[in-house]
Amino acid sequence: MKDRRRARELAAEFHRRGDPTGWFEALYREAEEGKSTVPWLDYHPTPPLVGFWIQHPQPTSGESALVVGSGFGDDAEQLAAWGFRTTAFDISETAIRNTKKRFPSSTVDYQVADLLDPPVQWRGQFDFVLESHTLQVLPAALRPQATRNIAAFVRAEGHLLVIARHREPSDPEGQMPWPLTRAEISAFTGYGLEEVLFDILPDVSEPDVRRFCVLFRLPQPSANKD
Repeated sequence: MKDRRRARELAAEFHRRGDPTGWFEALYREAEEGKSTVPWLDYHPTPPLVGFWIQHPQPTSGESALVVGSGFGDDAEQLAAWGFRTTAFDISETAIRNTKKRFPSSTVDYQVADLLDPPVQWRGQFDFVLESHTLQVLPAALRPQATRNIAAFVRAEGHLLVIARHREPSDPEGQMPWPLTRAEISAFTGYGLEEVLFDILPDVSEPDVRRFCVLFRLPQPSANKD
C-alpha cells in the first residue's frame, strides 16, 4: 500500500491557506530533497492506458497528443513512442525539471502550466488528450472547471481518454485521492463530447480499488443549414 500521509497533509494544509493546488509543487520539492515521496510516481506508463491501447490502438501518424498532469513523464513518453507529437504539462516546476533530466533526448514538449488556467492557444488543438488521475486529486469544487478546461483541449474528431478511481454515489468520498462518480466522469458530455467506450477495471495492485477507463470523442460540428 502506498504511503499517502504526507501528500494528504500537504493537500489539507494548502487548502486551508486558500491555495488548493499549491501542494503539488511542495510535495515534488520535498521528494526531490528526499524528505517524502510522491505516491503516484511508479516510473512506468499507467497500466490502464497500456491496456486500453492494446485493445483499442489509435491512429498516431501526424496526430498531436496532450498529457494532463504529466508527473515525471512516463505516460507522455509512451504516447510519443506510439507516434504522437506530444505535449505534456504539470503545475509543478520541480516535476517538469526532473522529467527533462530523466528524458534529456525526449521529443515531448514539457511545459509548466495550470489546468485551472491553461494556455489559451491549446484550446481545440489536440487529437488525443490523456487525463489520468488528475481530477481525483482536486477538491470537488475545482473539478467542474478542470473538466471544462480538459474538454476544451480536444479538437473536432479528436479523442479524450479519462482514467480515474471509481466510486458509487452511495460510497463515502474518502480521502485524497478522491474517487470519482459516474456523474463526474459523464460531465464531459456537457461540453460536446460523446462517450465512445466505457469500462470499470479492477486494480491489480490495490484489490479494493476499481478504475474508470472512458474514451470520449468530439464530433465535427454540423454545418449550419439555412
